[in-house]
Amino acid sequence: MLDYKLIGFLHMGTLFVGRSDAAFVQSVCAVVLKGNWHKLSNVAIGFCLSSANVNQILLLLSKDASLSWTFFRWAQSLPHYQHSLQSFWTMVHLLTKKRQFKTARELLEKFAFKEFLSSPAVLSSLLSAYDDLKTNTQILNWLMIIYSQSKLAVDAFQIFDQMKNEGLKPDQHACNALLSMLAKSRQTATAWKVYHEMLLVGVVPNIYIYNVMLHVCFKSVDVEKAENLVREMDQKGVFPDLFTYNTLISLFCRRGMHYEALAIQDRMRRERVNPDITTYNTLIHGFCREGRMREAVRLFKEINGAVPNQVTYTTLIDGYCRVNELDEALKLREEMEARGLRSGVPTYNSILRKLCEEGKMKAANKLLNEMDERNIEPDNITCNTLINAYCKRGNMDFAWKLRNKMLEKGLILDHFTFKALIHGFCKVQELDNAKEVLFEMLNAGISPNYSTFSWLVDGYCNQNNEEEVLRIPDDIMNRGFCADKSIYRSLIRRFCKRGLVDYAQKIYVKMQVKGIAGDSLVYTILSYAYLNAGKPIASSEILNNMLKNKLIITSKIYKCLCASYGDTSDMLELFWHQAIEKGLLANNVYKLMQEARPNSRSNH
Repeated sequence: MLDYKLIGFLHMGTLFVGRSDAAFVQSVCAVVLKGNWHKLSNVAIGFCLSSANVNQILLLLSKDASLSWTFFRWAQSLPHYQHSLQSFWTMVHLLTKKRQFKTARELLEKFAFKEFLSSPAVLSSLLSAYDDLKTNTQILNWLMIIYSQSKLAVDAFQIFDQMKNEGLKPDQHACNALLSMLAKSRQTATAWKVYHEMLLVGVVPNIYIYNVMLHVCFKSVDVEKAENLVREMDQKGVFPDLFTYNTLISLFCRRGMHYEALAIQDRMRRERVNPDITTYNTLIHGFCREGRMREAVRLFKEINGAVPNQVTYTTLIDGYCRVNELDEALKLREEMEARGLRSGVPTYNSILRKLCEEGKMKAANKLLNEMDERNIEPDNITCNTLINAYCKRGNMDFAWKLRNKMLEKGLILDHFTFKALIHGFCKVQELDNAKEVLFEMLNAGISPNYSTFSWLVDGYCNQNNEEEVLRIPDDIMNRGFCADKSIYRSLIRRFCKRGLVDYAQKIYVKMQVKGIAGDSLVYTILSYAYLNAGKPIASSEILNNMLKNKLIITSKIYKCLCASYGDTSDMLELFWHQAIEKGLLANNVYKLMQEARPNSRSNH
């Protein structure tokens, strides 16, 4: 009878939805259950289907999840109908409940990014529609994994928080996904917060979660927390695996704790966890980085159960180069090639750097030609190494040609490239070219630092052309760039270092005219420069301005001044005495002064 009514409604081009919406829902269900899909083909039904009655139909058909799924997809194909978030959620719920996990998760992924699913208000509303805790938990676990794998930290964390608030316990896999994403993005504090809250809601960490948290410790170089995690693993009977040990070894080597790293290797042997080449490479790299080549080579010769690879040889080659044993590095490279391991870019870079340091430019170019013959593309490090070497030797023509080749190869000039070129042009007194590279650097979005401006200041001062330095901020602004405080500060610092305090004052005045206020470093440097130039009244006035502007001398500024003017210790002592009298020193500076005094006495 219901089929007959529905067909009658369709023939009329309308549906009886006003007075008996329930009858319409029942009619559609009857048609679907009998498999008479052709009876639903009338265009009018697309206009009459609402998200509310679709949701009802899905629930009425829920005894057969495959039938609900078929109807869901059929409704989705209609040109004038779109599923609501509620109907999506209902369908995922039904599929999950019937253990059709693959289909459920694929559907969840399709609408997880289109809707505000991680919103606490939206989630609470969806969860309240169903009291099936097990199914809700499973869906939220998937959501946490989906957002974590997509690197959507805020969304993933909100899902975790919502589960906690709803009394739902996330599973180990979801927690691992969230923690892994946080570790990779270096959000170590958030990772620890999640870990502790995870324990509070009853999640028992497995080896994968412990390994992720050890990786968090590695990222933050936190040995103490790593050791606590290992003790926790031992107490709970969770056995470390190869990844655990390799992470610990990497952490200890990074901190220079080689004894502890070797102790981990011994524990691996005792627990019959065979080290792989990553284990050996990490240990070898730790020793090479500190120039302890004897220990590095001993480990290399002890490699057992693993095969040395390109990384192993390159690490040793780089180590030999760093301790000025180029011949040993070249011998090892021959051995590497004899074993069928071809040199990669990192290998060439290590040798090139040493050849350039020793001024063996012919040998460096020969190596570069070899790379070309082998179709090994130089990277930024290769080009920057050579550019820097030629700039130091004043061969700017060749350095510029290399810079052009970088651009031709599609390599992006970085701050190393720009700094080397600016330094090189200043060295050969081609200051206009140096300034052009400075503008190119700013155009690339890279901020020059103090050393960059100090080369320009020195270059112009050596030409007795201090006035040109005063024009640098204006030149920068005329090119459409922002001359911020850091630029003025750098010029003031360098003028003061050269004893040209009057020019430093002129830069300071220009800075004020532009509406840029001085900071603690600017005031401190200027005040000291005036004192050092025999102008104590001007020095005192600047300190008074600091006091008026509620600025203090921090430990960082204290260290900076001591490092820059350590050769004028008596004058520095007088300056610090004035600053103390005016109450301008941060509390931690007094501690640094006390620590420095015994050293100064012992030196005398």
